[in-house]
Amino acid sequence: MAAAAAAAAVGGPQPPQPELPAPGLALDKAATAAHLKAALSRPDNRAGAEELQALLERVLSAERPLTAAADGEEAAVAGGGGGPGAAEEEALEWCKCLLAGGGGYDEFCAAVRAYDPAALCGLVWTANFVAYRCRTCGISPCMSLCAECFHQGDHTGHDFNMFRSQAGGACDCGDSNVMRESGFCKRHQIKSSSNIPCVPKDLLMMSEFVLPRFIFCLIQYLREGYNEPAADVPSEKDLNKVLQLLEPQISFLEDLTKMGGAMRSVLTQVLTNQQNYKDLTSGLGENACAKKSHEKYLIALKSSGLTYPEDKLVYGIQEPSAGTSTLAAQGFAGATGTLGQLDSSDEEDQDGSQGLGKRKRVKLSSSTKDQSIMDVLKHKSFLEELLFWTIKYEFPQKMVTFLLNMLPDQEYKVAFTKTFVQHYAFIMKTLKKSHESDTMSNRIVHISVQLFSNEELARQVTEECQLLDIMVTVLLYMMESCLIKSELQDEENSLHVVVNCGEALLKNNTYWPLVSDFINILSHQSVAKRFLEDHGLLVTWMNFVSFFQGMNLNKRELNEHVEFESQTYYAAFAAELEACAQPMWGLLSHCKVRETQEYTRNVVRYCLEALQDWFDAINFVDEPAPNQVTFHLPLHRYYAMFLSKAVKCQELDLDSVLPDQEMLMKLMIHPLQIQASLAEIHSNMWVRNGLQIKGQAMTYVQSHFCNSMIDPDIYLLQVCASRLDPDYFISSVFERFKVVDLLTMASQHQNTVLDAEHERSMLEGALTFLVILLSLRLHLGMSDDEILRAEMVAQLCMNDRTHSSLLDLIPENPNPKSGIIPGSYSFESVLSAVADFKAPVFEPGGSMQQGMYTPKAEVWDQEFDPVMVILRTVYRRDVQSAMDRYTAFLKQSGKFPGNPWPPYKKRTPLHPSYKGLMRLLHCKTLHIVLFTLLYKILMDHQNLSEHVLCMVLYLIELGLENSAEEESDEEASVCGPERCHDSWFPGSNLVSNMRHFINYVRVRVPETAPEVKRDSLASTSSDSLSSLQSSRRPKVLQRENSGTAQVFSLVAERRKKFQEIINRSSSEANQVVRPKTSSKWSAPGSAPQLTTAILEIKESILSLLIKLHHKLSGKQNSYYPPWLDDIEILIQPEIPKYNHGDGITAIERILLKAALQSRMNKRIIEEICRKVTPPVPPKKITAAEKKTLDKEERRQKARERQQKLLAEFASRQKSFMETAMDVDSPENDIPMEITTAEPQVSEAVYDCVICGQSGPSSEDRPTGLVVLLQASSVLGQCRDNIEPKKLPITEEEQIYPWDTCAAVHDVRLSLLQRYFKDSSCLLAVSIGWEGGVYVQTCGHTLHIDCHKSYMESLRNDQVLQGFSVDKGEFTCPLCRQFANSVLPCYPGSNVESNLWQRPSNKSIQDLIKEVEELQGRPGAFPVSISSETNLSKEMESVMKDIKNTTQKKYRDYSKTPGSPDNDFLFMYSVARTNLELELIHRGGNLCSGGASTAGKRSCLNQLFHVLALHMRLYSIDSEYNPWRKLTQLVEEVNSQQGNEEQQPEVPILYHDVTSLLLIQILMMPQPLRKDHFTCIVKVLFTLLYTQALVALSVKCNEEDRSAWKHTGALKKNTCDAEKSYEVLLSFVISELSKGKLYHEEGTQECAMVSPIAWSPESMEKYLQDFCLPFLRITSLLQHHLFGEDLPSCQEEEEFSILSSCLGLLPTFYQTEHPFISASCLDWPVPAFDIISQWCFEINSFTERHAEQGKALLIQESRWKLPHLLQLPENYNTIFQYYHRKTCSVCTKVPKDPAVCLVCGTFVCLKGLCCKQQSYCECVLHSQNCGAGTGIFLLINASVIIIIRGHRFCLWGSVYLDAHGEEDRDLRRGKPLYICKERYKVLEQQWISHTFDHINKRWGPHYNGL
Repeated sequence: MAAAAAAAAVGGPQPPQPELPAPGLALDKAATAAHLKAALSRPDNRAGAEELQALLERVLSAERPLTAAADGEEAAVAGGGGGPGAAEEEALEWCKCLLAGGGGYDEFCAAVRAYDPAALCGLVWTANFVAYRCRTCGISPCMSLCAECFHQGDHTGHDFNMFRSQAGGACDCGDSNVMRESGFCKRHQIKSSSNIPCVPKDLLMMSEFVLPRFIFCLIQYLREGYNEPAADVPSEKDLNKVLQLLEPQISFLEDLTKMGGAMRSVLTQVLTNQQNYKDLTSGLGENACAKKSHEKYLIALKSSGLTYPEDKLVYGIQEPSAGTSTLAAQGFAGATGTLGQLDSSDEEDQDGSQGLGKRKRVKLSSSTKDQSIMDVLKHKSFLEELLFWTIKYEFPQKMVTFLLNMLPDQEYKVAFTKTFVQHYAFIMKTLKKSHESDTMSNRIVHISVQLFSNEELARQVTEECQLLDIMVTVLLYMMESCLIKSELQDEENSLHVVVNCGEALLKNNTYWPLVSDFINILSHQSVAKRFLEDHGLLVTWMNFVSFFQGMNLNKRELNEHVEFESQTYYAAFAAELEACAQPMWGLLSHCKVRETQEYTRNVVRYCLEALQDWFDAINFVDEPAPNQVTFHLPLHRYYAMFLSKAVKCQELDLDSVLPDQEMLMKLMIHPLQIQASLAEIHSNMWVRNGLQIKGQAMTYVQSHFCNSMIDPDIYLLQVCASRLDPDYFISSVFERFKVVDLLTMASQHQNTVLDAEHERSMLEGALTFLVILLSLRLHLGMSDDEILRAEMVAQLCMNDRTHSSLLDLIPENPNPKSGIIPGSYSFESVLSAVADFKAPVFEPGGSMQQGMYTPKAEVWDQEFDPVMVILRTVYRRDVQSAMDRYTAFLKQSGKFPGNPWPPYKKRTPLHPSYKGLMRLLHCKTLHIVLFTLLYKILMDHQNLSEHVLCMVLYLIELGLENSAEEESDEEASVCGPERCHDSWFPGSNLVSNMRHFINYVRVRVPETAPEVKRDSLASTSSDSLSSLQSSRRPKVLQRENSGTAQVFSLVAERRKKFQEIINRSSSEANQVVRPKTSSKWSAPGSAPQLTTAILEIKESILSLLIKLHHKLSGKQNSYYPPWLDDIEILIQPEIPKYNHGDGITAIERILLKAALQSRMNKRIIEEICRKVTPPVPPKKITAAEKKTLDKEERRQKARERQQKLLAEFASRQKSFMETAMDVDSPENDIPMEITTAEPQVSEAVYDCVICGQSGPSSEDRPTGLVVLLQASSVLGQCRDNIEPKKLPITEEEQIYPWDTCAAVHDVRLSLLQRYFKDSSCLLAVSIGWEGGVYVQTCGHTLHIDCHKSYMESLRNDQVLQGFSVDKGEFTCPLCRQFANSVLPCYPGSNVESNLWQRPSNKSIQDLIKEVEELQGRPGAFPVSISSETNLSKEMESVMKDIKNTTQKKYRDYSKTPGSPDNDFLFMYSVARTNLELELIHRGGNLCSGGASTAGKRSCLNQLFHVLALHMRLYSIDSEYNPWRKLTQLVEEVNSQQGNEEQQPEVPILYHDVTSLLLIQILMMPQPLRKDHFTCIVKVLFTLLYTQALVALSVKCNEEDRSAWKHTGALKKNTCDAEKSYEVLLSFVISELSKGKLYHEEGTQECAMVSPIAWSPESMEKYLQDFCLPFLRITSLLQHHLFGEDLPSCQEEEEFSILSSCLGLLPTFYQTEHPFISASCLDWPVPAFDIISQWCFEINSFTERHAEQGKALLIQESRWKLPHLLQLPENYNTIFQYYHRKTCSVCTKVPKDPAVCLVCGTFVCLKGLCCKQQSYCECVLHSQNCGAGTGIFLLINASVIIIIRGHRFCLWGSVYLDAHGEEDRDLRRGKPLYICKERYKVLEQQWISHTFDHINKRWGPHYNGL
């Protein structure tokens, strides 16, 4: 863009130029230049210099009114004159001349290039360029290489990928700061500055004088052209205009940079020299124009909100004297000061337009120093002002490229980086206002990534230019423009401000370039250390992070569904990840060793301060506000991650960085709130907030976010739990999850905060959370490799995964330098340790699978961790999927047959700092909850699920695994149960509490509860489970009170704890206060009708477990302590049988562990087992148990019933499939028993798949076969050479289609049409090699009237179908196969065919006569055409369909359009096409024999009837009937030659025999008799054999011919002469010698003669090969017409088997001696007579056209099978050649190039340049190349696309990577290799025409591909 303004600069667009030097000079620029150069070379060159300056002043005068060009209206005028910019060109020419100093400019360029010492590549590219990145060679993660350097370097075995550049970039080859030298390419390895000669002084001397003026001129133009945009109209148009005018100038500069190092260093001098700049631009001169331009410059500065410091104040930016950080001392106060007031003018407009209601700005006191960062710019060199204008013009691509091209110059690089930093704030201001922020962001990053990836440079700029201060300040400034008041917690009085996620800045990611630069520089250790040491910066940064704390607050909708679902959460998550988390990971990567402890302390300190400020700002006391949640707590997460790092890597003492208890209590509230909200969202409690809230819950745990979101949150909660009072923590959890009221022994309760339907899932949520909290070890002691392994196992257990999806799903440490880079060795080694690779399988017709990884058996056995799976699933169904797979594994390996529970997995040991976490498991509160839940489950209270029990048992087991002290005083505490009088449990150790019996519990229940019945005396009931309902006897109660556990209220407990902690002094900190009685407390708003009841419980946790065991197993006394039988168990407890199983196994495992932990427990378990009730007579089973037993039984029965039904269904389905698949062609379908009984009535019976009736097809109600008609050019793709064609991958390898079958047949037909009568030509060949109609069926039949109503219903069906009903397309109602027509079945009994097949003993002469008569009888058809029956109408309509299937050009070959001969030709060719294609499907020969599958689905029989019916409408004139010529000797030979002017008929020897066969057969009345068929075949075979002999005679040379002529003549009179090929050959030769056929041998013919000596064997083989194709087609035809099976045979005996099968061989023929083809001949008339008659025709033709006569005789009979092009092994070969290839039409590189895999043509997909009559190129090509079927490889996507008619589908890719995966759109860019199996499947589908059936996802392409 930027060039045309410079042009204007160089000499505006007015042609008259009075001030050019004298005309002589103007004419001879070269002489002037040479003269000046000489003058300047003298030692005293002042005069020369002045002269040059004067000349430049004139040439480059900037006094042209460029402003006009920028103003729009007068643009036309400005461009006018002597053509656009004649003067500019003139000026450029001058510059080139002067630079070259009088020589030629090109020679000058070459000379300068010779001195290029640059060892860097530095190639600059723009967006969409294809580049490479090698992680093995890269030091910086941003390293990239151009394709050329990559391919010339050695990267074998490296971890590299190809990528499409998003923003542009530059090649780093040769830069050892960014990549390792081993990866340099050959060109950039060798060049070191040593061997480059010095640059001669005079070479670049002129450049040093000319370039400053030139660049100044460019800057003047930029100044002139810039007008401040008006407030309302974006001025991009005007800017672009200026830039267009400057195009040539900037291009000129760009070319200079490409001349190499020597020229670059001159440019660097010019650009950075401050003196030059001062002299030229100060605007102090007398030149009015310069003054004006200087003023414009100042205006531009001002309007940008910048000041130009006239006074010589020292501003921290320019000179390094400012030293340390400007922000450090004053802290944050100054930093934000100015930001509030900046740009007030345009801020206001922006805010006004946003209309976001009240917005509160943070305004703090101002400070001048900081002002400088945002507001001051002073330019001291050309480079600085050039960059200023580049920014002003919003980074025009050309300017960016020029500035970047200079980077290989080291001096320039430093200067430019400093300039860039100096303008950083200005860049971001411009970006914020820009309308094209996306493009601009990309261009900014394009520049900055080149500068900041280099550590040395980044460090230098950080030290000298305060880069960090600038970046942090600018980020703050940016975010400040969109702050709003936070509504979290205390909406009214909140002082906290957060970013508003709905604002464009966040929504469009406008902050991205800044953050990306910041992350980039933090990846350098030296820079990050400065950041971590600088307290002022840390304070500022934490302030910045706090803007995101609590953003995007969600408030739960309680009544109405939310009207508008905002999608702002995308912006919020992206902002937290990019602006907060990624810099955090960057900093963390430098805190890995002990020496960095100080940094962590700093961060933690300021983080806590910021958190404290935040709590104060939102007025937080102790309870979070109800019904709101924010997922964004970056301050919490910073704190958590630095804590984790401190303990894991820096050996810091955790307590030294933890705050007091009160702060911990506050810290845990919000993360805990998120966990509870997750459970609420999954319980559908937030459903009125719309789908987006689910989206947030999913994003929070999703793989790219989880390690910056949920993991730190859980870790922080673990830390809080390990340091806070466990009872307090547990009660907080249940209160947050709102299930406190559910935890009561009573069977009914009231929950004031939760609806009943949500209780169960919330309780499950709470328990699951506790399990995760207590068993997750990600930050509590696992090593990185263990974490990676656990993550991988969790993902693989959910589903088999491809390699790339695993890489994507495993949360790698987001900072690329952290070591766990995806694809690093540890990833691969862990993967191979835990998973097996399943290579992709290919069934044709199956879906295209990818290579998958699946967990090894031992992983399922030992490492499957349900907790990790639950933590990492985004969708709940994945947890179920993992469990299903686990179940399947256990069943398969025979470890457990039933439905297993999630296995309990042993954990990595805890890091000592976190030991306190386990106290949660040993606190009374938890034990009471567990006890209550076990009891409720046992009593079948509602709202409890198996999942709850599972989690309860998991927690008990965790407690047993982590019990702290072994009980020593066991024996002393025998009186255990009696000791405790006031409360539930005696101590806090789970092991001892398990055996503690609880006798009575006082509960509060609603009046209505069953516990409150007044009349029963249940207290005396012997049933230990029944409750004690005794509110009648208060006195008793008082007495019993001693042993009654009080109502336990978690909430009250928690409140009290909270107060205590806040009030108590530290000395009492460790005393535990027990609740005396908390029954007074009741939830606010709870109804008062609660009464107190006392339940008799008399259970301990152990007894409850044992009873649950009985309940789960459904048997009394099912539990028997295993150690009573096998004492070993206690010694060696790890018993594999307990590893997997269901709840029963889990209980057994827990009881065993409890017994192991204490002898006391062991004894009590034994006692309980003894005491449990003896087997009870059945009538006494309690109601509860009966209920469960009944349930079990009913379930069992239901299961059995279901199994039975399923089995029955499966067998039905199987039998249906068998019948459905075997619908044979109706002939073979005769029900056996009928035929044998009464042969005369059997008619073919068809089932209609729509109405389900079966019956014969009749004339009134015909039945039809469902068929798909499609045009096909597959036959035309056969070639005659064995070598397969390759896809061209160089310019030389183009493919020409002249040797394809289609081309050869075309040539032949046009040759015949040149010399012979048209109507006769059209009978001599077949068409349909290209665009032939192929008919295939699924084998199902339907009534044609049923079909019509079916089509009608499809037409009215509004569902979007993949096909077009208007074109007659539908799917078979039974098997859903695609179809588009119905082929009527001809009514006729099957028996006829049996009668017709009887052999007759008539002589061949009689049969020939009969055939002739039958052909002559017009329409001798059982169905008379005159009466229009339904059947004949259908036959006509299907014929119309067949014709319309292919394009007109593939049907009309006649010279007179629409002649009947043409239809005739088309019809028999359809038969030919179908026979030939079936032959190809059978592999090109009939050796396999049998009725192959193709036979079963074949519809050739019905097709023949339809064709025959229509063929007989055109009866051939009997004179022209070739049958006569074949079977009679014709006398009147001379009549033909009389009329010369009329073209002769085609000689019979030029006829295609197969075509003749089809014509003869289709002309006969149907059904045909077998002996007539055989007769026709015999007659045609004689012609075929003669053709073979003639061709043979033409192929061999003169001597051979005379020899054969002689030998054959000797045998002529033997008895078998007519069946000896030698005799016949010699006769043919002697007959043809009469004409001129052999004469023109001459010289050029010798080349054609095959050099092989003809032996009798090779001649016999030649003759057989010549005849075989005909025999194969004929045998197939016989097979279809008469239903005879084909015999299978070896390849060498195919000829003899087929000929005997066709009845050509006499039956008595003995096969001992070698088989001779001639023995099949059966001449209807004397052979020699008819041969000479045939040869006479040839001779009369060759009289005039010997050449053509010869060509027509040699027919290529051996076509090879069709194949797609062969593809190269590596995809890169294709990609590199085609992705840059230009389109032949418009010579541009197409956006979506594609290549046809059938013929190799290069096409543009969707390219408008190649559109013809609204058809895009791919669609057109598919019609021309494949008659509507196209197979294209999309180069940029590696995918194959199929076009079939008006539909298309994506087929998949035949190139897979090393892990067996496709890489669609080359997103991953890994090397791809051909998958031969897939390619075979593709080729198979093409040849068998099954694309429509196998591929399911079709859509219309509307000709737009």
